Amino acid sequence: MRLIAKILYALYALLLFACLSLLAVLGMLLLPGLSRRRWLGRRAARSFLYLSGMPLTVEGLEHLPPGPCVVVANHASYLDGVAFMAALPPRFGFVIKREMASVPLAGFLLNRIGSQFMARGKAGQTTKDARRVMRSAEHGQSLVFFPEGTFSEEPGLLRFHFGAFATAQRAGCPVVPAIIHGTRVALSPRGGLPQPCRLRIQILDPLIPGALTGTEAVAALCRQARNAILGKLKEPDREAA
Repeated sequence: MRLIAKILYALYALLLFACLSLLAVLGMLLLPGLSRRRWLGRRAARSFLYLSGMPLTVEGLEHLPPGPCVVVANHASYLDGVAFMAALPPRFGFVIKREMASVPLAGFLLNRIGSQFMARGKAGQTTKDARRVMRSAEHGQSLVFFPEGTFSEEPGLLRFHFGAFATAQRAGCPVVPAIIHGTRVALSPRGGLPQPCRLRIQILDPLIPGALTGTEAVAALCRQARNAILGKLKEPDREAA
């Protein structure tokens, strides 16, 4: 009976996600203006989490600076983006691996909410994408990064890439560390069925780029943010993994 209940819940959650995604696609085709489309994405994300039995609690929204900033968070599941979309104000855009741009429905939705795509492993494309992301930050865009770049089956915080911190240093804007809890259980990276689970996002105090310059400044900012996240995450340090 327990297995049947899990399967029925998974089917319900998938159907709910599909229906809300289709409604979001229709809305984003019709709605003019990036802020309106992001508002719609936020409503769809919140509706999915609420109706699927994954209530989201957000702590520390008051730590978000009123101006441009870069939010960096741990990455544990495909649900992380949905949760941050539901949690953050519509002024935030997401920096996502370029492979997602070619996924038919997800790529369209991400484009319509102004996401920035970043290539990995292709030197020329990576440099081009990094420059575009930096320009958007310099023009006042607030961005969300998952600096691990991926997630693994085993709990723990992986090594951070420098892109988010180089962007913040270049734009002269604060870095805001954030921690997401619960998504690894709700939708396991090991490929298990989704299950209802309480989700929680903690937003920590912003970090201001220091007096250092160049690579030293970027590395110091990365180290500060990673230590802040690791201290609250309650998962092992897997930087060497």
